[in-house]
Amino acid sequence: MIEMNIDSIRVSMMNYQRVVILREKDTERYLPIWIGPAEADAIAIKLQGVIPPRPLTHDLLESVISKLGASVSSVIVSDLQNDTFYAKLILNVKGEQLELDSRPSDAMAIAIRTDSPIYVEEMVLDRVGILIDHETGKPVPQRKAGKGEASEEELKSLSAFHDFIDNLNLEGLQ
Repeated sequence: MIEMNIDSIRVSMMNYQRVVILREKDTERYLPIWIGPAEADAIAIKLQGVIPPRPLTHDLLESVISKLGASVSSVIVSDLQNDTFYAKLILNVKGEQLELDSRPSDAMAIAIRTDSPIYVEEMVLDRVGILIDHETGKPVPQRKAGKGEASEEELKSLSAFHDFIDNLNLEGLQ
């Protein structure tokens, strides 16, 4: 697993879809994950240090976890299947680890509220992680050979993902 930080949230000017940009800690490899507007707002509010007058859903969940005596250990973006990212929220409950299935956007919104680390399975990064070409400013897909390598069929299905990323304004990530 590779530790990541939330770098930014971007909006595609083509279709106004939001994407959270994760950046590998200590390197310049990125993982863009498209998310819904409500989740983008929930992450952005916390990134910007805004305190809403009433708790948002993710604030409520953080409070429930805490009041029940649990804590968030980490978040793991664990898989990518059929253009859908999967994540796990890892809770520490009375000394035991509990894994909860989660959408990555919800898991990240909770992680940022609890100062919990965000990890990505290496095979996910190997398949869809990107580097930014310093000369052109365009994303460069990074696929390593081996178990994380995408099949030809999978690459076709991911073409929409890469088209989406190619149309994002990634200026300022370098």
